[in-house]
Amino acid sequence: MRTTRTSTRTKALIAAPLMALALLTATACEDSDGSGSSYGAGAAKQPADQQAPAEPPAEAPPKEQPDAEEPAAETPPKQAPAPSISVRTAESDLGTILVDDQGRTLYGFTKDKPGQANCDADCIAVWPALISAKDVTAGEGTDASLLKEIKLGAGAEQAVYGDWPLYYYVGDVTAGDVNGQGLDDEWFVIAADGKLIKSQA
Repeated sequence: MRTTRTSTRTKALIAAPLMALALLTATACEDSDGSGSSYGAGAAKQPADQQAPAEPPAEAPPKEQPDAEEPAAETPPKQAPAPSISVRTAESDLGTILVDDQGRTLYGFTKDKPGQANCDADCIAVWPALISAKDVTAGEGTDASLLKEIKLGAGAEQAVYGDWPLYYYVGDVTAGDVNGQGLDDEWFVIAADGKLIKSQA
């Protein structure tokens, strides 16, 4: 009977470790399929019924700031007023004659009537009228009471001295020239008293 007990005890001692080994193997298998402990395994799988958080809504583009008020358009610079023209006297080979403030000789046309110009377009091309948008003023040596204007239209006025509307001659190149004197026996320089000087230089 002692032998039988010894044999049974020996079997029990052998069987215990085998059962422990079997339990360890089963636990390891459970861990490998993800149903057991996560220790030593990768990150746990996310449950299927748990959705990923929604992405935050994109920020709305910033509202455009209203344009700053544009500065008022600059006022265009005022044009310099047209220089005034004056008539004065100057000494020449013909005596004291009328010139403008630049010294250019002025002429009278015998076909003109007192206060009325009769120089047509072809005539004006050679004998430009003394015109100004402003009143012509009486300068040194002249009689202001003899200086007048006649209207030519479009706001222009031709200066008149005495009875004679005033003209230049295109053939006069520099101040003091009197190349138009006596031409066609119709064009003459004018004296300070408002009369034509018909003598020749």
